[in-house]
Amino acid sequence: MSTAIADAWERYATSGRTPRREKNAAGQSTWFNWTSHADHGPDETALGPVGGRRVLELGCGTGCNLAHLATLGAHGTGVDVSPTQVDKARARWGHLGIEFTTGEAVDYLADGREQFDVIYSVFGAHWFTDPAKLLPPARKRLRPGGVYAFSHTAPADVAPPAPKALIPRYDLDPATWGALLLDHGFQDAHVQLVPPPTEGGHRTLFATARA
Repeated sequence: MSTAIADAWERYATSGRTPRREKNAAGQSTWFNWTSHADHGPDETALGPVGGRRVLELGCGTGCNLAHLATLGAHGTGVDVSPTQVDKARARWGHLGIEFTTGEAVDYLADGREQFDVIYSVFGAHWFTDPAKLLPPARKRLRPGGVYAFSHTAPADVAPPAPKALIPRYDLDPATWGALLLDHGFQDAHVQLVPPPTEGGHRTLFATARA
């Protein structure tokens, strides 16, 4: 990733974005959500049992989803290209024993050897990284039988990026993602579009597969 793109993500992180709620509608202080709609859509059960497993989030942001998995017994690692996001994640969730690292997803995957039982991304690295570069090292870092999952806004429901946008976006449809996962050695690929909770909202593309 170029310095210009990394700087763009850092500007995004420091642009006064609203922090995640302290509690959700059910009164829970930690929760997992694959969509950007509050209290809607699949939850962490899509990853299977996570207790005692090593879990990696690519593009962890402030770490809220990963924190929920840690409360369920997961050994979590979060990677994000923005130092500001990582600092916020450590400040809020460091007491849970999660390892938060500043770095680019492909570099992190390519440079390490540790194997993970689960690798996932929520509106993160999979949406903004060339799958030809991301999927091969991710597959190598996933244990046999491990779960691979990600989500992003459905391509037909999101506005096109600005012509001069620094950050690329890979708005791929379900069929394309499914084929790419199988081509890169994943199995049991399932890609669906999660409908919004109310009419007029955007759908979420949600993909799962296994090593």
